Amino acid sequence: MRFTRQSGVFMHVTSLPGAHGIGDLGDGAREFVDFLADAEQSMWQFCPLGPTSPAHANSPYQSSSSFAGNPLLVDLTDLEARGWLTDDDLEPVPDFDDHAVEYERVGNYKRSRLRTAFDRFEADASEDDHSAFEDFCEREAGWLDDYALFAALKDEFEGAWIDWPEELKTRDPDALDRARDEHAAEIRYRKFVQFCFDEQWHDLANYADEKGVTLVGDLPIYVALDSADVWAAPDAFDLNDDHEPAVVAGVPPNPNDSGQRWGNPLYDWDHLRENGYGWWLDRLRRLFDLVDVTRIDHFKGFDEYWAIDADSDDPADGEWRDAPGHDFFEVVDRELGELPFIVEDLGFLDPSLVDLRDRFAFPGMRVPQYADWCREGDMYQPMHYPENSVAYTSTHDTDTFVGYYQSLDDHTRDCLHYNIGADGSEIEWSIIDAVWNSASVLAFTTMQDLLGLDSHARFNTPGTQNGNWEWRVTREGLDDDVAARLADLTDLHIRN
Repeated sequence: MRFTRQSGVFMHVTSLPGAHGIGDLGDGAREFVDFLADAEQSMWQFCPLGPTSPAHANSPYQSSSSFAGNPLLVDLTDLEARGWLTDDDLEPVPDFDDHAVEYERVGNYKRSRLRTAFDRFEADASEDDHSAFEDFCEREAGWLDDYALFAALKDEFEGAWIDWPEELKTRDPDALDRARDEHAAEIRYRKFVQFCFDEQWHDLANYADEKGVTLVGDLPIYVALDSADVWAAPDAFDLNDDHEPAVVAGVPPNPNDSGQRWGNPLYDWDHLRENGYGWWLDRLRRLFDLVDVTRIDHFKGFDEYWAIDADSDDPADGEWRDAPGHDFFEVVDRELGELPFIVEDLGFLDPSLVDLRDRFAFPGMRVPQYADWCREGDMYQPMHYPENSVAYTSTHDTDTFVGYYQSLDDHTRDCLHYNIGADGSEIEWSIIDAVWNSASVLAFTTMQDLLGLDSHARFNTPGTQNGNWEWRVTREGLDDDVAARLADLTDLHIRN
């Protein structure tokens, strides 16, 4: 799919303003859409929307489901408006931090209110509401039934599903039937929460569409081991006879580092190919029901992937294996049409990956923080970005641009100033201007960069467990003057 020259803002949903300690699908999200419209931005990019867990430091890239929505994003005010909560149910609202998500406190508060809303829904909801709920459960049964059972069993058993009793771990049909009967009420509650998420998300998506804002989602190529995805579809993954990973994902060592062992299970691509990539097609159908465009994280994994022995902690104990990239995307095109993908192609930009990316005309990523500013012609300097690319001032895994700039030595700063015609004052606006002026068909900045915030406001620091995914913008941060300034730049560089 070919894009037109556009621009937007990267902002994870949890980072939005909101009354209950975390960004959600309520008024704060609509205020952000209004901010984008006022700033003449036509795209809103965000991280994956799935449920998160303290066990994985609340990372949206280690979700318990690639189909379900995060219960913490459900707007309680909407449930009150629908009569499933009362003012008294919401009180007392804790004194939440407006600048950071306190996940444990937020989770304790919101989950208890969601259960109250479910009880009142069951007792008092209208016939139309019950009918809508049943329709949702039937329409989404392909993933919802397994996810709801998985979530119910996670409540019963401590630890990951690979430590559950053998008959449940290996999905013995009789054991699953007994579990569905035993946990029927909890399963229905889990489905209700997903129903609330789905209705609120589609209402928000319709609002964004009315304002001319396209929603850009995120597709992590790998899923978490402790997820409904792996438990419910073990044949899609490279597991041993005990339903545990034989190999896990990561990246190999290179001259600059010792590699990374991510630990995610890898796919059984031979089985998936034989079955027409059915699991992947279902995943993409669900994702594109929620978003208009999606970024593919670690696109390299569709070309070839680094498989590390599951028993080893050393990223070097692995090998490159081929993935069915061309065949996979040809099947996707045939079954689902030409989907609007952008791809994360950073780090391993070899000829094989470039061939796959360009065969399907997917725009790759360009991030100026990866530039060697003192080397002529560096591909990450904005003046060298190709048209079929997506330019970012920062990403969810990098520092803010101000934080990055503050870390540079004087010589590198001088080279940066020379390359983008800056003097160092308001460096955040200088880099936004350079990225917006580039040939890249799409350009993104972050809310943190628009506000000129330093490293304390970064989304995530890879390889760390604490302080990630917490930053939030306040309502005051969605500033009219900032929106107007971004709109002027957008008009100047003929983006929409």
